Amino acid sequence: MIKMTYCLRRQPHLSREQFQDYWLNKHGPLVLSHAQALNMRRYVQLHTAAHPINDAMQKSRGAPEPYDGIAEVWFDSVEAMTAPGGTRAGKAAMRALREDEARFIDSADSPLWIGEEQVLVQ
Repeated sequence: MIKMTYCLRRQPHLSREQFQDYWLNKHGPLVLSHAQALNMRRYVQLHTAAHPINDAMQKSRGAPEPYDGIAEVWFDSVEAMTAPGGTRAGKAAMRALREDEARFIDSADSPLWIGEEQVLVQ
């Protein structure tokens, strides 16, 4: 399995709450509607919690502001992840997701990459 991780920062005109609501209730269903065309095995949204402990952890480590959320997408392989780029349905799905992401994600400040999990505690 291969995982794409996307650390998300919101567009400046959105509050974290607005961003997370849109991501969950608008973008989430859009992703689900295209999951098969994109060969997705699993899609998870990790929403940053509004909790005082976040401020304390940041302050104690001198850490930057947390991301607004992290999207995790699992694929069977790199080939399974890239194959949809060669199909009409896959291209349409990728275009639809990118167009929607532009409405709420600050892409220039939101790193993404693929990786393989190394599970140490289960």
